[in-house]
Amino acid sequence: MLLTRIFDPALSAEELRGFTRTVAEIEWLMLILVLLYQVSLPLDQEISAALAMAVFFFGAFVLSFHYANFYREETLWKITIETAMMILFVTWVLAYTGGADSPLHALYILVIIVASLTLGKIVTLAELVLITGCYIWLAYPLEAGNLLTLPYGTKLLTQIAPMLLVAYITSMLSADIRRAYSHTKHLSEIDDLTGVLNMRAFASFAERVAHQAGRYARPFSVLMIDSDSLKQVNDSLGHEAGNRLLRQTVECIQGRLRQTDIIARYGGDEFVALLPETPCSGAAGVAERIRKSVEMTPLVTREQTVHTTVSIGVACHPNHGVDFETVLEKADQAMYASKAGGKNRVTVSPT
Repeated sequence: MLLTRIFDPALSAEELRGFTRTVAEIEWLMLILVLLYQVSLPLDQEISAALAMAVFFFGAFVLSFHYANFYREETLWKITIETAMMILFVTWVLAYTGGADSPLHALYILVIIVASLTLGKIVTLAELVLITGCYIWLAYPLEAGNLLTLPYGTKLLTQIAPMLLVAYITSMLSADIRRAYSHTKHLSEIDDLTGVLNMRAFASFAERVAHQAGRYARPFSVLMIDSDSLKQVNDSLGHEAGNRLLRQTVECIQGRLRQTDIIARYGGDEFVALLPETPCSGAAGVAERIRKSVEMTPLVTREQTVHTTVSIGVACHPNHGVDFETVLEKADQAMYASKAGGKNRVTVSPT
């Protein structure tokens, strides 16, 4: 919750890895620009030594953050620390190359771009305030008596305004790109007809649940659910009625699951549900409630009312397997046993 309040919006792990590589490239670009400035202009020994020290320490920081594997997981806090160090590095460089009037003051814009792309509006605004404070500090030796005057305020505004504009435009573009990415990802994970997860997305969730269950010796259960009535409906009433039946079946299933349970369309008229922290006895009870819900919810069409049922197989970890694939296979076998036994029933896989 705290992370959501500070960083708006949060990035996925995949996006974070991509942005982290971009941040590293921007940091190396900043180092290169400072080095080019140092070698292309005649500088006195003190300034040259100060710039060399800044490049050395910032370069060591970049190497440690990106290549020494100090941080095994990419986080927004890591990027926040990096942008803070970027501000410190730029301020150090400006202090020895002309202060607020240094030709390198545009390096602050690179910091703002990174913050706008990754950290959201709140953190970007905070870093803009910090950069403004750095500008005032850099100008203080020459402008000590003019800090509260209108001319100095106008000058400061002209220096900060480009960064405000960059922050605004970059934040807007980043939000638009992120919305498009989220929409595309959502479409790639959802079954178009029923609105539940497809197996590609389900497999990712199941892998995490199975990993946690194995690590902490916790149970989970799998339900394989097959519609007994789809072929009859398709043959007698058409595929549109069959589609309605599938959606209605999903509603009955979801109505008996918890928010932490996961349902996906396995294929055709089959669905799979994953119940974390649920032993076989509890899963069998859930399956029976699903079976009764479907049985009591007939498909009503203009032509006729169709009695609907499902056949369900139940398997669980660790009773029926130590990995998800084995448990899923056992649940599938139990579901076919339900169909072979006369349909409209729940079968728990034998141990």
